Amino acid sequence: MSSRRRSAILVLEDGRTFHGEAYGSVGETFGEAVFNTGMTGYQETLTDPSYHRQVVVQTAPHIGNTGVNGSDDESGRIWVAGYVVRDPARIGSNWRATGGLEDRLAAEGVVGISGIDTRALTRHLRERGAMRVGVSSVDDDPAALLDRVRRAPSMVGADLSAEVTTAKPYVVEAVGEHRFTVAALDLGIKRNVPRRLAARGVTTHVLPAGSTVEDLLATGADAVFLSPGPGDPATADGPVALAREVLTRRIPLFGICFGSQILGRALGFGTYKLGYGHRGINQPVLDRATGKVEVTSHNHGFAVQVPGVSSGAVVPDQVVDTAFGGVRVSHVCLNDNVVEGLRAEDVPAFTVQYHPEAAAGPHDADYLFDRFAELIEGRTHSEGRTNA
Repeated sequence: MSSRRRSAILVLEDGRTFHGEAYGSVGETFGEAVFNTGMTGYQETLTDPSYHRQVVVQTAPHIGNTGVNGSDDESGRIWVAGYVVRDPARIGSNWRATGGLEDRLAAEGVVGISGIDTRALTRHLRERGAMRVGVSSVDDDPAALLDRVRRAPSMVGADLSAEVTTAKPYVVEAVGEHRFTVAALDLGIKRNVPRRLAARGVTTHVLPAGSTVEDLLATGADAVFLSPGPGDPATADGPVALAREVLTRRIPLFGICFGSQILGRALGFGTYKLGYGHRGINQPVLDRATGKVEVTSHNHGFAVQVPGVSSGAVVPDQVVDTAFGGVRVSHVCLNDNVVEGLRAEDVPAFTVQYHPEAAAGPHDADYLFDRFAELIEGRTHSEGRTNA
């Protein structure tokens, strides 16, 4: 049943308040306020585990136009802590639709708000930074809600991988001829990652976040994948230790987003929180190996800190010495010079901080899965192995 006629309020931790109407489930929720600039792909956003404990503000004014369907989910549930839209569609219309967006939000207990000035809210977050927020359609007292917002946990120091990972291992089989086996550490994996690997003849074993290197290798893996996921990478000591073990054994490794930050820490780099993060499907990234500028999908609030380079400064295109040999910053964001990829020179490992698997697009970076397959092929050939 529609809840739009019920009033709701949104209160940021600095006291800024917005009044609107309830959207989705009636109730109260808290999280980190972030904005997504994508013009499409709201269903993929909602079901992305990397948005766990975040209240997502959609900057596109019209949301829900194409309803929801049973195919576009990136996981088994909606993960956002709350949802903020300006003008929700009254009717979803698409031949693939199996229901309406608001009904889906209500069914999964996702508290949202509509009818607010999302452009003003986005400008506020850009100027002040991502911050805690509360949305309520059961209490119209901003002062009382603000008190609860300020008692909510911060994203800094949040260790969330265990809350989103798979409960037990599962396998996504290769499509067509099997070429390689990959063990994927699920820190918040999206369904389209093993699909993109499967299309290249890769069978993917998806394993819980707490798995050991022995668990990964017991699958017969030719390579290891570190998945995207939510939370502060500074808390992920277990996955970092695992990544170091993988590097020591010279097992081919590829990581995306949170996985890139894990590799950065394993190499001895630091991580830091971005002011308001990168979230959307229109971010320009330079691939330094080819000189090509890609339009890419992002969803990260933390980034890798290269030693000796201050945040926001241009990262030199040079080799950085680490305990595992030389490492280059392979990709950079052209908006703010943030590190968007790492490539090891002396061990078979590389990562990107954005999303080549983006199901809603763009697909400029899909070639990175080919690069991963080539890395595995080079390793297996050098060892005289075949997995076909």
